[in-house]
Amino acid sequence: MTPERPPAKTATACAYDAIKQRILEGTYQADEYVRELSIAKELEVSRTPVREALRELISEGWLEAIPHQGARVSSWSEQDAREIFEIRLHLEPLAIYKAASLIEASLLQSLQQLATRMEKLAEQPDDSTRAEIALLNHEFHRELITASKSQRLVMVLDNIVRPSTVHRNFQHYRQTDLQRSMRHHREMLDAIEAGNASWAESVMRAHLLAGRDLHTHALTPKAD
Repeated sequence: MTPERPPAKTATACAYDAIKQRILEGTYQADEYVRELSIAKELEVSRTPVREALRELISEGWLEAIPHQGARVSSWSEQDAREIFEIRLHLEPLAIYKAASLIEASLLQSLQQLATRMEKLAEQPDDSTRAEIALLNHEFHRELITASKSQRLVMVLDNIVRPSTVHRNFQHYRQTDLQRSMRHHREMLDAIEAGNASWAESVMRAHLLAGRDLHTHALTPKAD
């Protein structure tokens, strides 16, 4: 029996993926406008699917709508980063603490596969692999939060973690920073597999503290 082919991507999905990839790779910089007509010409599609993709990216925080001017890549200040990480430091360790006793075997296996994919990409990082790590990292944290089975916690953190991922694209991570982040992911999973909620909570807190310091340092204005 011939296996079914996966459904072809819609024009909107293609535009969405192309724009998001460029944001993660740094092709589109903070505060840079993403022009609907230019994207449509480049992808050889009509402006309607590009417009729909831009709306979706705005709703997710990747872009911001500027009245009478269009959509531009969202910017993030050092203060924004500190506030986001402060909230994450309170809530994400709680989420993983709950997940340690509630997670299903299938979800744990999925998280282990995500960790392995990120580890392989981190061995030889470049702009493309760093962008992919950023996407997988968001998925990893989102699935961990989902494993807490706390609907309100999931809703709050989904809106908090997403902008953190949008701007934390790993471009400023050194090889040693990436490797430490990968070790944190693996240790979280070891703690969950052992059923040790306090251990998992502790590693998540260390992971977020390291990420906060790296990110806010990168955003700190340099002296002339």
